[in-house]
Amino acid sequence: MRFKYIIISLLSLIAPISLFGQSINDAKRLYQEKNYVEAKPILEEVYSSSPNNSEANNMLGVIAFEEGEYLKARKYLELASQKRVTESYLYLGRLYSLLYMFDDAEKEFVKYEKANRRNKVALENLENEREVANKLQRMVNRTENIQIIDSIVVPKSDFLVAYKLSASSGYLQPVNQFFKNQITNDKVLFTNERKDKIYYSLEDSINGSKLYSMEKLLDDFGNEKPLFEVSSHSGNQAYPFVMTDGVTIYFASTGNESIGGYDIFVTRYNYNTSTYLAPNQLNMPFNSPFNDYMMVIDDEKGIGWFASDRFQPDGYVCVYTFIPSQRIVLIDSDNEEYIAGRAMISSIKDSWDSAIDYSDLIELSKRDNNIEISKSAGDFEFIINDQVTYHTLSDFKHGAAKTLFSQSLELEKNLSQMIIKLDGLREQYANGAKNQEIRTAILNLENSVNTTKREVESLKLRARNEEIRNTF
Repeated sequence: MRFKYIIISLLSLIAPISLFGQSINDAKRLYQEKNYVEAKPILEEVYSSSPNNSEANNMLGVIAFEEGEYLKARKYLELASQKRVTESYLYLGRLYSLLYMFDDAEKEFVKYEKANRRNKVALENLENEREVANKLQRMVNRTENIQIIDSIVVPKSDFLVAYKLSASSGYLQPVNQFFKNQITNDKVLFTNERKDKIYYSLEDSINGSKLYSMEKLLDDFGNEKPLFEVSSHSGNQAYPFVMTDGVTIYFASTGNESIGGYDIFVTRYNYNTSTYLAPNQLNMPFNSPFNDYMMVIDDEKGIGWFASDRFQPDGYVCVYTFIPSQRIVLIDSDNEEYIAGRAMISSIKDSWDSAIDYSDLIELSKRDNNIEISKSAGDFEFIINDQVTYHTLSDFKHGAAKTLFSQSLELEKNLSQMIIKLDGLREQYANGAKNQEIRTAILNLENSVNTTKREVESLKLRARNEEIRNTF
């Protein structure tokens, strides 16, 4: 009898082990077939009973990575890497690159390289991942010192609700709302202030989605034209926005050396050649290894927006509100972790200037686009000659003059922010913070204010001369 009970006890121990092994084998087969939907629940069951199982952790980590759940993937992959699962080295290195942890990424890549010395395909894949990491690192080192004042996470299907443009900046709407035959086109169409020109993207089975424009002819739009030469701009293009100067256009593209999905680019129209200049890729934090798009700058409000799905749940995007700057100023710091955080937008308050109160701008950014925020007489008063005075950008007849004056308005907004900051520093100095650092900052800012004032006057003078020379 005792022998019988011993046999039964042994069988009761062997059965769960056998089932456990079978579960792992089933999960492996599904995983290798890339059938992650069926493999995932089996692996999660294995993990719940054996959280230190190296194979389960690796496969769950890879699945989470492929599904875009990067923070969840990190936990699994780090344990698998500690357990020396070769595949986890590559995926963890890729994940660390996305988190801008480049030293940690290279450590994982080295481990993967040692484990695959004789595997030519694996080493070629590794070389590609290193190139991506190196490019990301170079871009992180060129992160702009932009003040991001607000953010909101919204469903991608309805993300335009976060853009509260003033009427002078134009209008945004889904392409399929304007073109009723474009049912599947979920991109964005931009209409200028005068409502006589539209910009949008259309799908092309050969070249992907490309940007087009149309002008209003009598009561209908027509004369459709591609915005760029199709062959000169690779990848998909979408999400156009044209500045009030009528020359500068922001758009998103998956080509032009994009670092991941859509990246934001800017180009300008050249009146001399009637073509657009080669597009420039924006720096971080505007771009990332994820989808970044719909850059909009409202000249009237002095506010900009852009959307990104970086580290967002599937189907959602984060729309960031920022203060546009006329000049590109990079973050100057020796703290690599701080720069990486700014590039990733880990915290929007890290970008704030302690001497500036952003509450009014944040409130302004949320005002409905139909609310007039300019004086009824116009946006400004710019004397052209004794008989003519302009009050809006649309009053300009010559494109170059309009561009120059628009640049002067941007500089004036920067100047206002600089003066506010200067006043704050002077107040700190007067209240007893009389250290050399603040004194130097005041002197430098005073020089910048004076230089900017001269630049504003110079741009206005050139704008006036261009308008008179070409119009009157």
